[in-house]
Amino acid sequence: MKLIENAEFGGERPLFASRDLKLVNVTVHAGESALKCCRNIVAEDCRFEGKYPFWHVEGFKLDRCEFTVGARAALWYSSMLEMTDCQVDAPKMFREMQGLSLRRVKLTDAAETMWHCRNIELEDVEIYKADYLFFHSANIRIDRYRQQGNYSFQYCKNVVINNAVIDSKDAFWNTENVTVYDSELTGEYLGWHSRGMKLVNCHISGTQPLCYAQDLVLENCTFDADADLAFEDSELTATINSPMASIKNPRAGSISLPSVGQLIIDENLLEPGNCIITETDKK
Repeated sequence: MKLIENAEFGGERPLFASRDLKLVNVTVHAGESALKCCRNIVAEDCRFEGKYPFWHVEGFKLDRCEFTVGARAALWYSSMLEMTDCQVDAPKMFREMQGLSLRRVKLTDAAETMWHCRNIELEDVEIYKADYLFFHSANIRIDRYRQQGNYSFQYCKNVVINNAVIDSKDAFWNTENVTVYDSELTGEYLGWHSRGMKLVNCHISGTQPLCYAQDLVLENCTFDADADLAFEDSELTATINSPMASIKNPRAGSISLPSVGQLIIDENLLEPGNCIITETDKK
């Protein structure tokens, strides 16, 4: 493997189509597509300032690297990435990618990040300003995770999340086969139109959660007082360990909880309209 150490590059495509290359303490200044169409790249303690540095790259490892604000849309149309201990301050990272592993990575301005990606693993990752994160992505595994940003995980499939704090309006819309364990989910309109969502030992806040859902399962979850008008037109099986402010027109299934402040069943209830609601404090 060729080694480039303590160097600086800039301009257009300075390392285009490189193979079997290791970069150590390298700075890529303003310009475009520094490492486009490369294969088997290792970068350690590097700084990327220019746009689109890693496009159409196959097999690369990035360790202790920094992507500045100017390095927007840095990793697109690539595969088999391992990123560890990196700082990312640029938006629109990761697009149309296969095989991403991020560990101990912080993304501070992650708008429109991780779109149309497959086979993703995140561990000890923090993501902020992340509107439309994970749009249309699939096969996602996450552990020890913190996120702020709205409209996340829309149209995602096959997602497992553990030990997360997610602050996101309109999270998990139109998802399929999502399971979340031991997490805090904050933000209104959670999980609308989802299919096969399962929440285990989670705390949920925000108005109108989990409406229009199919095959929804909740196990040992709790809700904030602001989580009102829940489960409208949903089919679910739920065991809830806290009182709820209000439940509105669940379509089918069963709900067990200590108590509900307001149970709304009106002329807009959809068929089959046979959800069984048990308030355990009233037994």
